[in-house]
Amino acid sequence: MTVNTENTTLLVIGGGPGGYVAAIRAGQLGIPTMLVEGADLGGTCLNIGCIPSKALIHAADAFHQAASYTGESPLGIRAGAPTIDVRQTVAWKDGVVKRLTGGVGALLKKNGVKVVQGWARILDGKTIAVGDLRIRCEHLLLATGSVPVELPFMPFGGNVVSSTEALAPETLPEHLVVVGAGYIGLELGIAYRKLGARVTVVEAAGRVLPAYDDELVKPVAASLKRLGIGLHLESSVLGLAEDGRGVRMKDGGGEEAVLEADRVLVAVGRRPRTEGYGLESLLLDMNGRYVRTDNQCRTSMRNVWAIGDLTGEPMLAHRAMAQGEMVAEIIAGKRRHFTPGAIPAVCFTDPEVVVVGMTPQEAAALGVDCIGASFPFAANGRAMTLESTDGFVRVVARKDNHVIVGWQAVGGAVSELSAAFVQSIEMGAQLEDVAGTIHAHPTLGEAVQEAALRALGHALHI
Repeated sequence: MTVNTENTTLLVIGGGPGGYVAAIRAGQLGIPTMLVEGADLGGTCLNIGCIPSKALIHAADAFHQAASYTGESPLGIRAGAPTIDVRQTVAWKDGVVKRLTGGVGALLKKNGVKVVQGWARILDGKTIAVGDLRIRCEHLLLATGSVPVELPFMPFGGNVVSSTEALAPETLPEHLVVVGAGYIGLELGIAYRKLGARVTVVEAAGRVLPAYDDELVKPVAASLKRLGIGLHLESSVLGLAEDGRGVRMKDGGGEEAVLEADRVLVAVGRRPRTEGYGLESLLLDMNGRYVRTDNQCRTSMRNVWAIGDLTGEPMLAHRAMAQGEMVAEIIAGKRRHFTPGAIPAVCFTDPEVVVVGMTPQEAAALGVDCIGASFPFAANGRAMTLESTDGFVRVVARKDNHVIVGWQAVGGAVSELSAAFVQSIEMGAQLEDVAGTIHAHPTLGEAVQEAALRALGHALHI
């Protein structure tokens, strides 16, 4: 077999959000760059995660809204019972994905990045193999992402699916059992319920979204009840039923039961992709199951870098993208460190949840003396016109100087407020800055201003 060898300055393994952004920025800075990807450009986020899940959620919301007009509507709208062609829905979703991944490929080409299609195998810190091609580099960037966690007693296959298969259904199940009430399980569980499936969620903790505080979770729990989603909290899954058409579970009282189901979605988390490409040959320092890095994303081996899910929580695409851009600039000679003031986290449930910076509980645990206040969407005019008055905006600020250290919100479309939240923290804004900023009326953003006003003791509309 003839072995071909190529050389480059930067070699990126993984074409997800972190990897492709790093490669694009490196290309912009004139760094000779190659990117190796075994599947499709865009990684989990664009192909089987963030983008397709939001597309499916949008389709489910549209179908659910149409169905709500078959009976009495306060808006006076009357409509016949809607139907849905799930294959067409998936085809539309795939079209969105294709446009985005195609755009990524075009941007890489535009910036002079050479894309190598194939699975990388690390030979050493300077060399990788892709089939019969050897690529030598000065800098190696690991951006291999993460994969769904599989339950050893209920592996993926057949009626047991991960989020990947759940986002591309050929048919809708009659009864979907979701194992795990974190953000992935609830986002998809709610979408399937709105599409017409019966949905039951099994969670080991005492409430849904256990990573979020009680006040943020209450509107989501109320929505699950309205939608008719079944909940088994403080319960554990034992495996499939003998006939494979159900799930054996044990509740908090130790009682065992079988939940009949024709599809089971296991959504108990994700783990870094550390196997199958020779990572162990580098003998990098690890932080548990993650690759240990410093605040420049350097690993324990010189000129070997790691970003994104491979390096730990929070496993968020926008974190990986920011890290990838930074690494490219450091290699180009710029002075950069990854020290964000806050990283927004969004849960696209119904209603949506946003957390940026410190919650009141986290501030108290760290000994930061804070004041905080919430403003309910029930008192917001725009929320009323959108029939979406559940939820609130909450601000957390230092008591001594009123510098804002955290924002949280739960409600319809609050994901769009996340930019304002994180920007205020990055810019070191005080409560007075937000309270004194004129916000457009009527908008959901007015709740942001009112929360700041309320923290100062003089909210205007409550």
